[in-house]
Amino acid sequence: MNMDVFQLKSDFLPNGDQPEAISCLLEGIEQGLARQTLMGVTGSGKTFTIANVIASTQRPTLIIAPNKTLAAQLYAEMKDFFPNNAVEYFVSYYDYYQPEAYVPSTDTFIEKDASINSQIEQMRLSATKSLLERRDVIIVATVSAIYGLGDPRNYLEMVLHLHEGGIYSQSSITKQLALLQYQRNNAYLSQGSFRINGDVLDIFPAEEDFYAIRIIFDDEKISKIYKFDPLTGEIHSSVSRYTIYPKSHFVTPKRTVDSAIDSIKEELKDRLKYLRENGKLIEEQRIRERTHYDIEMMIELGYCRGIENYSRYLTGRNQGEPPPCLFDYLAKDGLLIIDESHVTIPQLHGMYLGDRSRKQTLVEFGFRLPSALDNRPLMFEEIEKISPQTIFVSATPGKYEKAHTDNVAEQIVRPTGLIDPAIEIRPAINQVGDVLSEIRLRANISERVLITTLTKRMSEDLTDYLGENGVKVRYIHSDVNSVERVEILRDLRLGKFDVLVGINLLREGLDLPEVSLVAIFDADKEGFLRSESSIIQTVGRAARNLNGKAILYADKITGSMQRAIDEMSRRRDKQAEYNELNNITAKSIIKKINIDLSNETKVDRVGGIFDKPLKNIKIELEALEKAMRGHAENLRFEEAGKCRDKINYIKSNFHQITYDDGI
Repeated sequence: MNMDVFQLKSDFLPNGDQPEAISCLLEGIEQGLARQTLMGVTGSGKTFTIANVIASTQRPTLIIAPNKTLAAQLYAEMKDFFPNNAVEYFVSYYDYYQPEAYVPSTDTFIEKDASINSQIEQMRLSATKSLLERRDVIIVATVSAIYGLGDPRNYLEMVLHLHEGGIYSQSSITKQLALLQYQRNNAYLSQGSFRINGDVLDIFPAEEDFYAIRIIFDDEKISKIYKFDPLTGEIHSSVSRYTIYPKSHFVTPKRTVDSAIDSIKEELKDRLKYLRENGKLIEEQRIRERTHYDIEMMIELGYCRGIENYSRYLTGRNQGEPPPCLFDYLAKDGLLIIDESHVTIPQLHGMYLGDRSRKQTLVEFGFRLPSALDNRPLMFEEIEKISPQTIFVSATPGKYEKAHTDNVAEQIVRPTGLIDPAIEIRPAINQVGDVLSEIRLRANISERVLITTLTKRMSEDLTDYLGENGVKVRYIHSDVNSVERVEILRDLRLGKFDVLVGINLLREGLDLPEVSLVAIFDADKEGFLRSESSIIQTVGRAARNLNGKAILYADKITGSMQRAIDEMSRRRDKQAEYNELNNITAKSIIKKINIDLSNETKVDRVGGIFDKPLKNIKIELEALEKAMRGHAENLRFEEAGKCRDKINYIKSNFHQITYDDGI
């Protein structure tokens, strides 16, 4: 067991409201409170507060963010705070994912289609390994944390423990590696593969990024175990013992697979009888053929495509019981942090029903057995039951947090002294003309403007109108893909244009210090987009600029508007009082523009990559990786090493560029 402890590294000490918030949360944890809320305004250092709580409690921690972009941002920040500890990233490993589905109205079956990101798959395996081996672990995840994962008991049962002096035959180890889904490849050693050269067995663990393991045999005894560079063969260090983990979370002992096959056959028999008795002969034939094919694959290989649909039998769970997930790998005394909880909680609520509807159709029309319904995300009630002590983090906690929290720690004061933007209410009847004059004032002093509208059509029409009047403007909405979205936000900061128009994409997680004005059109139209929470979040986008200001265009003051105005006035008063007592002069936040807003970085110059859009850098990375593998296969290790160094430099300094939005 690794006895490392969390070591928080920072050039700053807690300041402003942070010391009181940290103390409040720690006291709640000590008292055993199940749920607490950190209500912190934009720019108050909520992540630093949580880092201090983790360091003080010394507990393994799971942080759930609402999407990959914010998860990547938190991952990078936590790695900076805890460089000597295990900070891991656990998100969906699909670059593209189309689940299998059936559309009865057109009799169309859509096969499952997916593209797996091998780097993220490796990071997921690294995350669960860290949870199983050590205590100083922080996992930053998305809502993928509530989706089915292999049972940790089966996963642990399959691990291969190796140690110097141990009596092992080379053949017995290679057989075990095959059961762990490792593949033999003597030409090129890649993650999840092994090769044999006489008395030397090389293994590249699936969860490792840089080092492979070399095992030297003396007859049927292990004489030495080394960590080495799989490209150059350079020895890094010797180790006395090493544990090889499965290549997949769904690896299962053979006896469990055999038992599962028997159960699947029994369920198939009952299902065929039901379909036959109800005159569903096409569905009967369909499910018979599909299930027999899966069974044959499981007998021959130990797994089949879509094996997760039989997870109930593989994990030993009963019908209707929740599937194992990442929560099952977390220590019972761990901490759960739900970031941007006002967004994340509704997401967690909605995952189950959407998945259930799709699978119910597949079962009804003979594409899956009813047991496939148990391969699902957790219901929210199940999440509540298995969650450890939890901290909700948000500038605008939602109804759930307010109703279920046992303690609230407020973090209103910003160490920078910045005060929430001043709010003005102006008539909506002349909102376009009025905002045009405001835009020109900001553009003249190199400041940026955000405008939120209610519809996509209005955002496009407004963009056209402003452009015709000489304004450098862009719009952003759901049809703009995630990579282009990042580039648009970066260009706004760079001053390539002055105004960004959007609907609901200008809220959580956007760090835009150059924005001094937020204009909310039709602020008096009550609803989700103009709720108290939405208004506060949107206005907060101007909270990092000393000249921050928000204009709400409305012909009346709604309840949501008044509550938002009152809350932000309270926050302004508290910050102003703090500044006066501590003789603080507020300053705008200054942030390097070479870092993109989602932590997806524009690389200026790395090994021949110069000033390229994000998507081109991804293509360049793929080309470098392909070239590296080609050089290695042809034994040109020096050239392979050069490619590897370029790849590692990009990933270590700009590691978020491979992550897209999603779960």
